[in-house]
Amino acid sequence: MTDMRAIEISQPGGPDVLKPTRRPRPEPEAGQVVIKVAYAGVNRPDALQRAGNYAPPPDASDLPGLEASGEVTAVGQGVSWPAVGDQVCALLPGGGYAEYVTTPAAHCLPVPNGMGLKEAACLPETYFTVWTNVFMRGGLKAGERILIHGGSSGIGTTAIQLAKAFGARVFATAGSPEKCAKCEELGAERAINYREEDFVKVLKAEGGANVILDMVGGDYIARDVACMTQDGRLVFIAFLGGPKAELNFAQVMVKRLTITGSTLRPQSDAAKADIARQLREHVWPLLDSGRIAPVMDSTFQLDDAASAHARMETSQHIGKIVLEVG
Repeated sequence: MTDMRAIEISQPGGPDVLKPTRRPRPEPEAGQVVIKVAYAGVNRPDALQRAGNYAPPPDASDLPGLEASGEVTAVGQGVSWPAVGDQVCALLPGGGYAEYVTTPAAHCLPVPNGMGLKEAACLPETYFTVWTNVFMRGGLKAGERILIHGGSSGIGTTAIQLAKAFGARVFATAGSPEKCAKCEELGAERAINYREEDFVKVLKAEGGANVILDMVGGDYIARDVACMTQDGRLVFIAFLGGPKAELNFAQVMVKRLTITGSTLRPQSDAAKADIARQLREHVWPLLDSGRIAPVMDSTFQLDDAASAHARMETSQHIGKIVLEVG
């Protein structure tokens, strides 16, 4: 069996535990495709897995990497699309930090018109996450006010653009004037520097948030509830500030709030396929037309994945970090 270059987690720890290795080239099972990876996206869950805090599903590769772009080189039984030779981007169960990766064909999406493979590698993880949480779980509608924490992150820059494109009023938090300016450039009508301003006061003055997308948690949780309006939806996707908080639940009752959240990786293949179908119908036309686009921060070579993780963990980046593989 032919082998391939890959990056493995040699042991739980910091970025330096990411080491080059050789692995057997994967073969497709029924319903799967093999992708020759051109670029792989770098995401927070990769760092959590590297640190030993986010185990892959039992049937997934132990290699990190939850999204990639490239060319399909083999298809399993029952696959009608994509075909060998097609360029795609795809959500992965793992294994993206490698020259080849397998994934269900139903989790692939076409590379948008006019977009290169580098930009396309930035799409799956963030767009699946934002669509699921902002629109499917959060039920964001045109005219509503959404507050997006971490507005300059890969998730944040995606959420701002999508919420704006679907007619919402967008507010975002970020930690520097440069990051706030980028959020407003992307469509936020007001970006709040959380080091200098209180987002609760800003949102209350606007009538309160209908939807909040929160990746911080911790002491933000009670503040989120305080600045939400009637029938608001608070959606969690991560807890960078910690998963625990003291909360007066009387406010949840009085405001009739919904508190929800999700993780993407443990969901079933069928659930992810449904998200891909919705993205292709509702979001890919916006990408094809250039109305929205991924925000790129930096590119690292595959063998330098440790530097990519170090960059992400500084939280100085704006937008997406990718690995060049092929």
